[in-house]
Amino acid sequence: MPLLHVSRQSSFSPRLATVAAVVLLVLAGCGKSDAPAGPGGGAGGAHPAPEVGVVVAAPADVGLVTELPGRLEASRVAQVRARASGILLKREFREGSDVKAGQLLFRIDPAPLVAASQNAQATLARAEANAVQAKALADRYKPLVEANAVSKQEYATAVASYKTAEADVAAGRAAVQTAKINLGYADVTSPIAGRIGRALVTEGALVGQGDATELAVVQQINPVYVNFTQSASDAMKLRRAVAAGQYKRASGEEAATIRVVLEDGSDYPLEGKLLFSDLTVDSTTGQVTLRAEVPNPKGELLPGLYVRVKLEQAQATNAITLPQQAVTRTQQGDTVSVVDKDGKISKRTVKISAAKDNQWVVLDGLKAGEQVMVDGFQKLQMMPPGTPVKAVPWSKPNPNAAAQPAAAAPAAAAAAKPAGEPAPATAEKK
Repeated sequence: MPLLHVSRQSSFSPRLATVAAVVLLVLAGCGKSDAPAGPGGGAGGAHPAPEVGVVVAAPADVGLVTELPGRLEASRVAQVRARASGILLKREFREGSDVKAGQLLFRIDPAPLVAASQNAQATLARAEANAVQAKALADRYKPLVEANAVSKQEYATAVASYKTAEADVAAGRAAVQTAKINLGYADVTSPIAGRIGRALVTEGALVGQGDATELAVVQQINPVYVNFTQSASDAMKLRRAVAAGQYKRASGEEAATIRVVLEDGSDYPLEGKLLFSDLTVDSTTGQVTLRAEVPNPKGELLPGLYVRVKLEQAQATNAITLPQQAVTRTQQGDTVSVVDKDGKISKRTVKISAAKDNQWVVLDGLKAGEQVMVDGFQKLQMMPPGTPVKAVPWSKPNPNAAAQPAAAAPAAAAAAKPAGEPAPATAEKK
């Protein structure tokens, strides 16, 4: 059915012909604007080369780090025990605090010990008096026996009595010294400097009856030990490397260093020194127990805590480190994308040894100066295969950079709001 009925008797006017021509021109223009653009974004243009982030392979000597499970242990542990019997009168420390060597911790009732000391002193005085009398008798008999006024037997008896009295004096002095020592045990002091735990007894308890009662435990946690296990073969290799002078501390002392990784995944800031004392091989597992010493000036590391130990096991010569996102790991092997000077990308199979500081250590497959693609893989998915790329230096992203624009967006929006415009409504708090 025709849209417009025109009478046979009538014909198109010149004005209607003009309007029809204008409509056709407009439609033709719209068709040209909606036509697909050329490859370059314009009519018949070409795609610009997409930018991809690359790093340049630079061989160097890299330390291969191994992570092993370990457990912290106090460097010194002292059990504070009651060495004198009596009633516990008072606790002189705050539980969980740091104590010094010789600091007073507990007081035991000294009354029985004072009486024992006085008794020992009295016994000594009596022995000293007997010794004076025996000495005087022996001195008086000496000239008489020369004049045959007394028998030699009587003189010998007097001399023996004097020596017995001297022995009694020595025993009395020892008893007095023992009584003083026991009296000193009434004041229980810390044998070492460290951190003391909770009190194991309370005031009023009878301690020291029979066995030495344990009162508290003091642990020295600066430094702390970390014990971990490793295969015997790897431990021997590390020991030979240290003996050869491969590992040296800043002080010049030969020792391998370790890093402690806490339970939350963070690295402890201070490095430790590996010790080779108390090495034993487990006959069932073939593992060796190693010990390292870690400084702990702030007391952040606590005994009994499970940690991970980063140990530099060996040195890889002419190795290349790459960011982990640059390496594709599959069951068929590890590959990287290499960008040549013409911008063409080629796959390369590499040999990965271990990870260090969130980077893979590449032992083989790359040459010095080659550009390895790290960023821009998603861009290539939108491009035809074989599209040349533009290599730009890749830099590690800053995690704080994204937070700064997000924080500045509300301020910018507020600044751009016209004057007098009402503020956007906020949701009512429920």
